[in-house]
Amino acid sequence: MREAYFEDGVRAGRVSPDALADNFADLHPEFAPHEAAVAADRCYFCHDAPCVTACPTEIDIPLFIRQIQANRPEEAARTILDQNILGGMCARVCPTETLCEEACVREAAEGKPVEIGRLQRFATDAMMRTGEHPFDRAPSTGKTVAVVGAGPAGLACAHRLAMLGHDVVIHEAKPKAGGLNEYGIAAYKTVNDFAAAEVDWLLGIGGITIETGSALGQGITLAGLQDVYDAVFLSVGLGGVNALRVPGVELEGVEDAVAVIAGLRQAEDLSNLPVGRHVVVIGGGMTAVDAAVQSRALGADTVTIAYRRAQDAMPASRYEQELATSKGVRIVPGVQPVALIGNGTGAVHEIELEYTEDKGTGLTGTGRMLRLRADQVLCAIGQTLMAPDGPALDGNKIAVTGAGRTSVAGIWAGGDCAAGGDDLTVTAVAEGRDAAMDIHASLSA
Repeated sequence: MREAYFEDGVRAGRVSPDALADNFADLHPEFAPHEAAVAADRCYFCHDAPCVTACPTEIDIPLFIRQIQANRPEEAARTILDQNILGGMCARVCPTETLCEEACVREAAEGKPVEIGRLQRFATDAMMRTGEHPFDRAPSTGKTVAVVGAGPAGLACAHRLAMLGHDVVIHEAKPKAGGLNEYGIAAYKTVNDFAAAEVDWLLGIGGITIETGSALGQGITLAGLQDVYDAVFLSVGLGGVNALRVPGVELEGVEDAVAVIAGLRQAEDLSNLPVGRHVVVIGGGMTAVDAAVQSRALGADTVTIAYRRAQDAMPASRYEQELATSKGVRIVPGVQPVALIGNGTGAVHEIELEYTEDKGTGLTGTGRMLRLRADQVLCAIGQTLMAPDGPALDGNKIAVTGAGRTSVAGIWAGGDCAAGGDDLTVTAVAEGRDAAMDIHASLSA
């Protein structure tokens, strides 16, 4: 994280190519076979395993770990993928520290859980290296389903439907499939273009066509899809972003963190990516942490996460917070932005923050202020649904019942756009898979 080029302003080339390679190296490299064997030996193979209950996709974790222990990683992968077809990506990005590993009996007894996530990666990577697809497609049903959005929920839904014999067309607005797996996750969590490789591998089931550059309101409509297809699954994610409503937001250097991460993920040469010398990230979730850590990795001198509530209320897990601080990111909780101050030439130079308090009646400002240097401010204050016409909403998301049924007959929804679930890749996969089973039952009735 050193070698920064300490000149103010947002600019590229703050660290050497070698330092960039180190800074963006794989966060958790794959186990070697002997390491996987040692890690698998720590599992108690619980009969009523709490780790399975804690997994949103309900993978049989003791079974796949026992299969690794028996030196059958491809069989372990099939156990995983039967429940979670994006098990390779989930092994990399799932907050296992608050899901399966937090529930692990070893964690409760020793404070050190079985490394379930890395064992899952070991198995799924072994399967992908074979180039084989572990599932066969059922005979064609003659039914067709439209999936809108090629993120985790859409891909999981499409794969399960195709496996059951239906023909699926995925309409994806962006140039590449993958959704947040492709555009929204820190580069050090998914190296070597893994998201795209996983999509290509998933398509090996057959029966799935992806049409990129195809979005609701831009050539296709829900009514039009219903006329053509036997069912529709919406997995459109959260395409809008919440606005930062403070004076100075129009200054140069004030940017949307989601867009910055997407640009980084698609960059061919990281040395060409600009970053500020002093970066402030507004927000407390995973996006804020990813943006902050990657800003440090690009060579920012100081990076601060400013969050309006107490640190233990941050949506980002304790592990992610500790990762950020280990990389030199400062976390300042209990502050909210009130103004951005320019340098006189149209660029941001400082941010003014107000300390907050919550006395049980809601968050309020205290009148005490803090100013920080900031030539780049990244806003990670949440995303919003760009709601399609038709389905009823529950708050700011699509209302669903059961396995993703919307208020409109023949239309299902899942993933971040649907109400009720956590905004996690693994949850999106579970919702897509379960909606596919419900669609199949409906089409088979």
